[in-house]
Amino acid sequence: MTVQDQQVPARPAPTRAPDALRRRRRRLRGVALLASALTGLGLVAAPGAAAGPSTATYQNPVSRSFADTFADPSIIEAKDGWWYAYSTADPLRAGDEPGIMHIARTRDFVSWQYQGTVFDETNRPSWATETSGLWAPDIRYVDGRYVLYYTVTDTTLNPGDDSAIGVATSPSPTGPWTPGAAPVVAPRAAPGGGFFWTFDPSGFTDVDGQRYLYYGSYFGGVWASRVSEDGLTAVGEPELVAIDNKFEGSYVVRHGGWYYLMASSANCCAGPTTGYSVFSGRSRSPMGPFVDADGIGLTASRAGGTILVTQNGNRWIGAGHHAIATDHAGRDFVVYHALDRDKPWLTEPFGINRRPMLMDRIDWVDGWPRTRAGAGPSDSPQPAPVTGSDLGLRPADPAATGFRGLRPGPRDPQAGATALVRGTARTTRDVAGTSIRLRLDVLGDEPLQVQLGRGQDQVRVRVDPEGGRLTVRSGAGRSVITRTDAVALDGGRWHTLVVEVDRGRVLAQLSEDDLGDPFAEVRLTDADLRLRAAPLRLTSAEAAVDNVSLRRLAVEKDRLVAVPRPGALIHAEPFDRPLDADDWTWVRRDPDATVTGGQLRWPLQTADLTGPGGTAGVLLSERTPEGSWIAETKLALDLGEETVRNFQQAGLVAYRGDDDFARLTSVAIWNTRQVEFGRELVATSKGDTSYGGAIIGTPDAEMWLRLAHTRNAAGEHLYRAATSRDGTSWTWGAVWTFPAGTSPKIGLVAHGGDTPAVTAAFSYLRFYRLR
Repeated sequence: MTVQDQQVPARPAPTRAPDALRRRRRRLRGVALLASALTGLGLVAAPGAAAGPSTATYQNPVSRSFADTFADPSIIEAKDGWWYAYSTADPLRAGDEPGIMHIARTRDFVSWQYQGTVFDETNRPSWATETSGLWAPDIRYVDGRYVLYYTVTDTTLNPGDDSAIGVATSPSPTGPWTPGAAPVVAPRAAPGGGFFWTFDPSGFTDVDGQRYLYYGSYFGGVWASRVSEDGLTAVGEPELVAIDNKFEGSYVVRHGGWYYLMASSANCCAGPTTGYSVFSGRSRSPMGPFVDADGIGLTASRAGGTILVTQNGNRWIGAGHHAIATDHAGRDFVVYHALDRDKPWLTEPFGINRRPMLMDRIDWVDGWPRTRAGAGPSDSPQPAPVTGSDLGLRPADPAATGFRGLRPGPRDPQAGATALVRGTARTTRDVAGTSIRLRLDVLGDEPLQVQLGRGQDQVRVRVDPEGGRLTVRSGAGRSVITRTDAVALDGGRWHTLVVEVDRGRVLAQLSEDDLGDPFAEVRLTDADLRLRAAPLRLTSAEAAVDNVSLRRLAVEKDRLVAVPRPGALIHAEPFDRPLDADDWTWVRRDPDATVTGGQLRWPLQTADLTGPGGTAGVLLSERTPEGSWIAETKLALDLGEETVRNFQQAGLVAYRGDDDFARLTSVAIWNTRQVEFGRELVATSKGDTSYGGAIIGTPDAEMWLRLAHTRNAAGEHLYRAATSRDGTSWTWGAVWTFPAGTSPKIGLVAHGGDTPAVTAAFSYLRFYRLR
């Protein structure tokens, strides 16, 4: 059965006004009665307290108060003013039974409340087998109701494991959830047998109103498909947007006119050696092609990917499977899971990984999203996302305080307390400053105008549902600049309007959920604009508003944090003479490795280091220095492209023993070519080993590799890896640690198989003092 042939469930009526707001009396009675009924079911939140300027801090993991693990998080600011987070189907606490996707909520990202599960045994999807996992939820607000996409790992539609994407709908972010009667994306048969991994859904709505769904994993790649207006049915032909065997856990946002595809890479769940990380590419189309900051495509065999978040040497490893949240100041945050390297398992070794929820700010540096300007996961108190509002406004009950002329509106079953604009309402205090972000939810068929500033220095934004226009005007009188975007807007459903004024730049966006996917967007530049202090004005014949917040626009970092830089040369081995026993030590000497023509030429061995013990040769430098330094080598290794030659590789290694090393190699992984910074260590008292890796940069037939060594306050060794394709521009990535009191050495490796035969050529090994 094709996706188009599948039946979708009968669509329950979304929560919406029965008529336009201009027929107010009849509409308000209906809303009030429905609100009363839902309040009895616990579906309407009470109005929140007024919020002043945010001085709160949070510390990772943000889920510590209610969960030991909260993996694959997704998040939304709901119409009731709460932020809701959703996670995969794991036990919430050590010793608990698994829950079928968990829900928690917060108003400030500091205090959280657990809300229960999405499904239980009475309402889980009928087409999922009893033993199927329900993973990786993605929450959206679509067509007036909440839509939750999720992974079903095994369906009743075919024999064998045949994953698919499911969907559930609810009028409330906490349910009750009604699962679809069939998958949004059905199981996809693989050419060689079995089924592709149809995992990790993520929704998106474009500025023309077209909806998309992204899904897929290592077996099959990441795909994009258009979906129907109600978000429940995939339509048309999907397109590959990120190559198989490298990416999964995708998430797409629109930023600055670009579409950013962000996806995780490496093993999500390797306990203390998990190197999961998130990478991004961008495109002018939601269907791609997506390329990274170096212009390398995400579908190439030597695939690109610009690092969004990766481990930095503190306790957090395996940072990945993320979502994006935007606070009231316009700052984006990455919400993701990670593992504490000292507590990587929920209960027993090699069981369920303990993956709590973390969050950190994003800085858009040179057009690319970077976690804390490249600093990576935080492990200390951080400024919390800005919520609430300035000017004494109460977002959850906007008519309560801070406005003149804003009337109490109908109590809405989704939003709770609302306010009614009839005529012009204005704040009791002036909006001051030239960098402002206004956010509010709007409902109604009548046009609504927002005004900031006054006189020649003012901005007016008009939302016209019936006229199908989002219009921005800057200035007044004869000096007016106007920009307009056509929009298909149903005034009977809640929509979110965001207006950002940053000196002479104005941005207005309409969306359903403020998740980086506006369905209408207007940008305007007025070099002479400087907002003058004046009240915020809202004008309409009749419109309902809620969650009104006004904040100073966030100021982001515009430069990446410093990366390791080489200083004075400590020692160099140019491979211009036979190996000196005083400088080099072999672990399992390979007689085929020779020094000739100014290179160490080493045919790849049919051997490996991973697993108990090790069979591959390791050439160790006896000149590994003390203190802080950078080791660098130049490597020529042509592994071709596309063909399968698992797992031929060569590169640098920080080596303490056959079961305790960190290996930075250019490696063939199925049809891809990647650079992996892999870690093996002894994970249990019985001697069981664990191996996992982090991906860094893009390989080439000739490339450069670096390991930067430092020690932390506990005396642990930290090794941060970097790669380069020209020896000048470097991509710095993940960090692995070794225990204090140990003495790892730096060495070279070349192994993974001799079919087809290929030789790794090392031009030198150098050690530099770290600046």
